[in-house]
Amino acid sequence: MDALYPRLLVTRFAECFGFYRAVLPALTGAALVKGTPEGPYANWDVDGQAVLVLYDRAAMAADLGTADLPARPGAAVQDTAMLVLRVDDVDAALDLCLRNGGSLVVGATDRPHWGPNLRSAHLRDPEGHLIELQSY
Repeated sequence: MDALYPRLLVTRFAECFGFYRAVLPALTGAALVKGTPEGPYANWDVDGQAVLVLYDRAAMAADLGTADLPARPGAAVQDTAMLVLRVDDVDAALDLCLRNGGSLVVGATDRPHWGPNLRSAHLRDPEGHLIELQSY
C-alpha cells in the first residue's frame, strides 16, 4: 500500500513524461505502471509502491475548481505539487486534518473516473500546500 508519494502537477506533460520515463528506471528501478505521453496521468512504482505520479496541472485544477487561480509565480497560484496520503477512511482523515489547522479545498468525493472505488478529499496545510487524502 502506498502510504504517501509526490504528485507533480505539470503543464508540459509529454515532455515531463518522456523525462521521467527515461530516468526513473535507471535512477530508482521504478517501472511505468500507468500512463502515456498524452496524459493526463502517469505513475511509476518500485515493488508495488508509488515513487512518482505526474498529473496534468490544468486537469487537476479543473477537478478541484481552482482553474481561476493564476498560473504564474506569486501568492495564490496554480499548484505545482501535491502530497498524496493513502488512508483507510477519507472522511475521518479529512475531519482530523481540518480540526488541526487544515483548510478545505474539496470535500470527500467519490471519483470512479480516477479509479475503481476511489474516494478522495483535498485540503491545504497551514502553509498552503495541497494535500490529497485517498482510499480505494
